[in-house]
Amino acid sequence: MAARVLLLSNTLRNLSKGTNLIQRYKSSHAPSVQKVLLNVPPTQVTALGNGLRVASEDSGAATATVGLWIDAGSRYENEQNNGVAHFLEHMAFKGTAKRSQTDLELEVENMGAHLNAYTSREQTVFYAKCLSQDVPKAIEILSDIIQNSKLGEAEIERERGVILREMQEVESNLQEVVFDHLHATAYQGTPLGQTILGPTKNIKSIGKSDLSDYINTHYKASRIVLAAAGGVNHNELVKLAEQNLGKLENTYDGKPPKLSACRFTGSEVRVRDDSLPLAHIAIAVEGCGWVDHDNVPLMVANTLIGAWDRSQAGGVNNASNLARVSAESGLCHSFQSFNTCYKDTGLWGIYFVCDPLQCEDMVFNIQTEWMRLCTIVTDAEVDRAKNLLKTNMLLQLDGTTPICEDIGRQMLCYNRRIPLHELEKRIDSVTAQNVRDVAMKYIYDRCPAIAAVGPVENLPDYNRIRSSMFWLRV
Repeated sequence: MAARVLLLSNTLRNLSKGTNLIQRYKSSHAPSVQKVLLNVPPTQVTALGNGLRVASEDSGAATATVGLWIDAGSRYENEQNNGVAHFLEHMAFKGTAKRSQTDLELEVENMGAHLNAYTSREQTVFYAKCLSQDVPKAIEILSDIIQNSKLGEAEIERERGVILREMQEVESNLQEVVFDHLHATAYQGTPLGQTILGPTKNIKSIGKSDLSDYINTHYKASRIVLAAAGGVNHNELVKLAEQNLGKLENTYDGKPPKLSACRFTGSEVRVRDDSLPLAHIAIAVEGCGWVDHDNVPLMVANTLIGAWDRSQAGGVNNASNLARVSAESGLCHSFQSFNTCYKDTGLWGIYFVCDPLQCEDMVFNIQTEWMRLCTIVTDAEVDRAKNLLKTNMLLQLDGTTPICEDIGRQMLCYNRRIPLHELEKRIDSVTAQNVRDVAMKYIYDRCPAIAAVGPVENLPDYNRIRSSMFWLRV
């Protein structure tokens, strides 16, 4: 897979140099160029009668990853049932009407397969990694899990304790804590401001009826994608989907649930704890949704800011200005820019870890870089960021599981999988002016959301940070 996508990258780059190259390729390389431009192997998509979609990429590998991507996550919850989607993920492997938990575990282990699941703010995913010949069994198990979970009272009580312990573990991961606080302040009063795990009081009270109601409300055929990658045959997958998921309902008892708009609020939350050695801080502005045409330029801008930590070499040779300053001056221990997208909104910003006395200097340098993005970013910087973004994009698709995940996520976000050559052309088309334009639109003179945990006494006041979101000299 990696070799194929790198060939695609090089071929398209060469094609952009002129038509003479195509003439030279005609005799010996024309078939390979055509295949690359057609993104072989293609992503095939078929919709069943009940609305469920099957999407797959057949690479002919000896292994495969298959999974069910469901358009349901914590964003579809309210204050009363926040945490139920994640609770359901835990209950999925605790037995069904035809399999006990022991039977399920033995069946998966005897295949040499791996069964897993995760919940995000907008999606719930159940997937399996297995040998190609075991794909039919894996699909049957996944189908059984989402349609016939037993939801026994004893299992619910056991998983309640497991989730409460998981919540304690998450609280020790300060990066996750900061990002939960960032969502809570940026989207306060809306479902996106809720945590995925939910509050403790909800976990202690969620019962079988809550879990069943969530399944009956959200696990509908048109909101599910059966994605597969590796050694899979698309026509066989469609038949298996018909057999195992063809009877999945797509009707609602009442009105179908609507995705409520989640307004962004420029604000901050600070959890000062001087017992911690380092300050953990995230600053973000409102970004755009998955389908917005500004998303690719924002991805380039995000890559341009980059990421860095003290274990990396480079120093004065770092291409990222912020990384170079951090390496030379010891501004921080690490930083990473992020571009988190949802259906209709997003968070674009930076997360960093620094010594308590460096908070102010780090924020100053971050905002200086943001203002450079808005005003004087150069073509050379943007070209470097575009190349890095394409490299990262291709490296992330190394293996059947990342490809399967990419298929499932894009089918829910875009209702199709964007071919690699199309995405590369979109990235290549971004200019320095495009980056300046989107930076002016989303960053310049915008109210940021800030979340800070640890010894943050030296973090500048919110009004000072807000006043540095523009340059008077522009």
